[in-house]
Amino acid sequence: MRNRIVRGVAGTFILISLILAIYVNINWLWFTAFVGANLLQSSLTKWCLLEDILKKFGISDTNKSC
Repeated sequence: MRNRIVRGVAGTFILISLILAIYVNINWLWFTAFVGANLLQSSLTKWCLLEDILKKFGISDTNKSC
């Protein structure tokens, strides 16, 4: 479940920052780059801050259906 939330948040941040870059200011693309860099870092180090936060909130990593 945590992996799905992390992917969903990252995808949402990227889409929102792209929309903001188009309609507000091009500098919002730096936020897109930041999210991408964090995704790359987490793939190399196997550590993600959002996963640690979700773990503290008690969200499990198991794939239970229903």
